[in-house]
Amino acid sequence: MDRNPINSEISSTVDAIVQSVHDEPRLQHLNRVDLPNRDQIIHAIELLRQLVYPGYFGKRDLTTENLPQHVNAIVAQLNELLYDQVRCCLRYRENLAVDQITGRCEHCDTEARQIVDTFLARVPDVRTLLAADVQAAFDGDPAAGNTDETIFSYPGLLALTVQRLAHEFYQLQVPLLPRIMTEWAHGLTGIDIHPGAQLGKGLMIDHGTGVVIGETTVIGTNVKIYQGVTLGALAPAFGQLLRGQKRHPTIEDDVTIYAGATILGGDTVVGRGTVIGGNLFITASIPPMHVVTTEPPKLHMRQRGGKKRDKSAKTMDIDFFI
Repeated sequence: MDRNPINSEISSTVDAIVQSVHDEPRLQHLNRVDLPNRDQIIHAIELLRQLVYPGYFGKRDLTTENLPQHVNAIVAQLNELLYDQVRCCLRYRENLAVDQITGRCEHCDTEARQIVDTFLARVPDVRTLLAADVQAAFDGDPAAGNTDETIFSYPGLLALTVQRLAHEFYQLQVPLLPRIMTEWAHGLTGIDIHPGAQLGKGLMIDHGTGVVIGETTVIGTNVKIYQGVTLGALAPAFGQLLRGQKRHPTIEDDVTIYAGATILGGDTVVGRGTVIGGNLFITASIPPMHVVTTEPPKLHMRQRGGKKRDKSAKTMDIDFFI
């Protein structure tokens, strides 16, 4: 078989693809600084989970005696891994030219080291918040046998763990990295929590699938959220024009939001102790200590059987109304 026509066709295809890359700059990252490594960031999350939940993930034979050595080893790995990834993110933010890639960005290096040191110093505080989340997940779910079960298997707790860690980087103004972290958790759990959201302690996300919590959401303490809840922006069609504004609701302490509820708007406040029923659409504030429901649908029922159907009839009996 003559390969010349095939080679010619491949060459033509390559030329067309290369030209399309030049024609559509939004789909390429060329002649610019290196982007952070997503695989390394995921590895960092796995190491951080070992710090947050020692003995549950990673090394299993931990004791009070060997814990300091274990923590030292994990922190040493994270120190270098996170430094490299944060530095990439900062260089990306600075948009350094290609001829500077092999050189040093001293202020990026210095800032990256400060950010990583500050982040690691905050891990004990993050653990305190997550301890309250673990207890809330257990206390709020009679199907849970113990807190170990919630740590090992609950998607809501995984999403909260990653978001609380990512939120620290968000507060330190690191681009890209915190969103990569939360979107990884989103892909695993179906729970989408922006790293900018401010989450109070003792937050319970039960079942979790389909939960969306936007960037400027503020949630108080001891809040319960069930599957399919959206805490979103009222007018996302304006897109970038709303950047930096409070677009998502505020949920005060001790609120329960049942499945499928949608609460929108930066001015919307759900008052302390309020219960939001399922499948509601809310765009206005709710006073404290209220129960919000909707009128139940009317059900139409009739008994089946006892009457033979007339197969010759042009109309068909229906079994139920929807």
